[in-house]
Parts: sequence; C-alpha cells; structure tokens
Amino acid sequence: MSAGRGGRPVKRSLTLKGHRTSVSLEDAFWRAFREIAAKKDMGINELAAEIDAARGVESGLASAIRVYVLNHYRG
Repeated sequence: MSAGRGGRPVKRSLTLKGHRTSVSLEDAFWRAFREIAAKKDMGINELAAEIDAARGVESGLASAIRVYVLNHYRG
C-alpha cells in the first residue's frame, strides 16, 4: 500500500452472522483485506466476522479492519 493512494472510501456490503452490514474502506484497504483473507484461506465475510467478534465496542468495524490490516503488514 502506497501512502496517498487509498482514495475515497468505498462502501461495500458484508454479511456477519447472517446479517448484512455496510463498511466503507479505501480501495487500498479493500485490496489488502482481500489479500489477507485469501492467504488465510478465508472469505472476507468470515474474516470480517472474526475481526468484529474481537473488536471492542468503542471502535467501529471499518476502523477495526483498518487496524487489523495495518497490524498484519507491520507484523
């Protein structure tokens, strides 16, 4: 991910525990999120549900996904 190349957030739908929800992320984060899910042999809905279950109530899902992606590439 190059700095400044994220663009405007793009809203996409995810299904978590049978419920549809919308998440807005920049394209660079969507691409990285899909890459991580593929490396883990998971779908993005499955990975999003895992992140959702682990996040605190004080952070939104989009923020939790961004932090997850950041930590993945920092680690």
